[in-house]
Amino acid sequence: MSEATLNAPDLAPPRHPRRRAARRSNFELASWLFMRLSGLVLVFLVLGHLLIMLFLDGGVHKVNFAFVAGRWASPFWQFWDLSMLWLAMIHGGNGMRTIINDYSRKDSTRFWLTTLLYVSVILTVALGTFVIFTFTPNFG
Repeated sequence: MSEATLNAPDLAPPRHPRRRAARRSNFELASWLFMRLSGLVLVFLVLGHLLIMLFLDGGVHKVNFAFVAGRWASPFWQFWDLSMLWLAMIHGGNGMRTIINDYSRKDSTRFWLTTLLYVSVILTVALGTFVIFTFTPNFG
């Protein structure tokens, strides 16, 4: 060691608050993996939906209340539409969560935007699921 390092004055700690230590979790890795897998499944579901709706079922001009009632009478189509709803909302919500974390500067802004995002995703998924499972073509 040199004489300069032995006689160096002690430095005061920095004035800014210390950042909390990063927690070790695999949440971000799981989130990243989910985005890739759900995107792949969504491509299949959405392209299949468009192929069936536009070409095999005669186009969008045939879509009306009776068409939806007939389609949702089948558990297969209920599951198909429910899978699209859940995957699309969670996939989009996860993407928005990443954007909020990247671009919000204040912790309070991040908290409120994330809370608003979670509430909107949960409400949309819950209402969509409720409609798919309780839909009935009978009005009486």
